[in-house]
Amino acid sequence: MNLHIQPEITGQKVVTALLQPLTPDQQAARKLLAGKQKHTCLVGGSRSGKTSLLVRTIVTRALRAPDSRHLMVRMHANALKASVWLDTFPKVMKMWFPGVEYVERFQTFFEFENGAQIWGGGLDDEKRVDKILGQEYATIYAGEVSQTPYSSILTLRTRLAQPGTGLKLRGYYDLNPTVTSHWSNIEFGEKKDPITRTALPDPDNFQRFFMNPEGNAANLDPDYIASLRSMPKKWRERFYEGKYVADVEGALWPIDLLEMCRIERIEPDYDGGKLNEFRRIIVGVDPSGAQSKHDIKSDEIGIVTCGLRYDGVAVVLEDATCRGSPREWGTAVVAQWNKWKADRVVAEKNYGGEMVRSTIQAVNHRVGVDLVSATRGKFIRAEPVAALYESSGDNAGKVKHAGRFDKLEEQMGWFSRQGFIGDTSPDRADALIWSLTALCLGEVSKYTLAHVR
Repeated sequence: MNLHIQPEITGQKVVTALLQPLTPDQQAARKLLAGKQKHTCLVGGSRSGKTSLLVRTIVTRALRAPDSRHLMVRMHANALKASVWLDTFPKVMKMWFPGVEYVERFQTFFEFENGAQIWGGGLDDEKRVDKILGQEYATIYAGEVSQTPYSSILTLRTRLAQPGTGLKLRGYYDLNPTVTSHWSNIEFGEKKDPITRTALPDPDNFQRFFMNPEGNAANLDPDYIASLRSMPKKWRERFYEGKYVADVEGALWPIDLLEMCRIERIEPDYDGGKLNEFRRIIVGVDPSGAQSKHDIKSDEIGIVTCGLRYDGVAVVLEDATCRGSPREWGTAVVAQWNKWKADRVVAEKNYGGEMVRSTIQAVNHRVGVDLVSATRGKFIRAEPVAALYESSGDNAGKVKHAGRFDKLEEQMGWFSRQGFIGDTSPDRADALIWSLTALCLGEVSKYTLAHVR
């Protein structure tokens, strides 16, 4: 990595040190950030350098304006803390502001020697969000807005109002691109009001810039870039190419809906860990006729583990789908049962009948297996489960994804009101449907399941 000497203004003094240079994409984005517009959105693939640039920009503004306040938020408080507060922010300070002192106060904001403050929080943190939104700020930065409703953005903008700092009021936003119908694309791309769909009265006040992880390749592991290139098509377009994508017409699981239900990953730790929040965990299995891992003509064996929390919300914990012989996939199912201390395995019996149960119990006879029969079409089975994800209705908002499940979520995206329109079998999605149906719907879904003990 090439380093160069560059001075940085810190308010009261100038520090000269070896600093990491900005990538060409970051340099171009920085020029845009310095423009006349009030709101700027950086859109880019995974780890394209957009977040570090925006944090760097906010720190620079804070150091130039004594007693100014600046806000960094994400939809989920845990995501902000893990990704920005404890990771990106200290790295930015070390790389570009060496020697600049700051202190953290009340786990709520960083304060510099000139009295400037950078506040942080999650919009889902009920204990702190009222306190955060009770302040006025010179800068507001909303990260990963693919997960943030437009109504929350409008509320944040009412707090972009701190007077007397000498700074222009600025709103910054970033995201991995989602669907073309997302409010960020409508506002910053189509230059329309996301609610009324009428033309913005001040379109020049909304500018955006696209970034790509290839532009940040010098700072990334080559294997990481390769993993982005090998993603399924829609995910490759979003996280590698940095493009907005279109949902399947009538999709049961639109991409932005999946983004809204995402929470942090969960580790299988019962010693004071998050798994103590679960009252029931089930491994869903969708078998196939595969004879070995080399049997590429056969479908994979869908294996998806989900848990039901005590608050009634189901969480997708892991996708362990594989292709292998009956012994291999039976071992994979039992591994999930052991890893997550699952209560039951729910497996479709249409492909193999009672053999499915014996395949799993041949590995461990203690595993409880419920066999289910797909008596109706895939759409009929999928629709009540998809309703659990939606934002309205009696059972709405009842499913979360602990992390990102690219291949599983791609299959879910091919379910539409016209049926499943993917090119291959939705083995992962079917396993998810069996697991969530058993956890959340029970007898309500007896028209889609025929249980065999």
